Amino acid sequence: MVGDSESFEKAMKRFKKVVEREGILTELKRREFYEKPSQKKKRKERAARKRLLKAMKKKKVAL
Repeated sequence: MVGDSESFEKAMKRFKKVVEREGILTELKRREFYEKPSQKKKRKERAARKRLLKAMKKKKVAL
C-alpha cells in the first residue's frame, strides 16, 4: 500500500526490496524453462557449497 504523502520512487524502491527479499524474480527465472533432475541436483549442491563457504568466512572474520 502506498501512502498519500509517499513518493512513487520510494514506493517503487520498497516494492523492489520486498520482491528481492522474497526471491520472486529468481523463482520466476528458475521456472521459466524445464530443469533436468541432474541439473537441479548440481544447482542445489553448488548453492549448499556457497552457503557453507559464506558461513566459514563469516565465522573466520568473527574470530
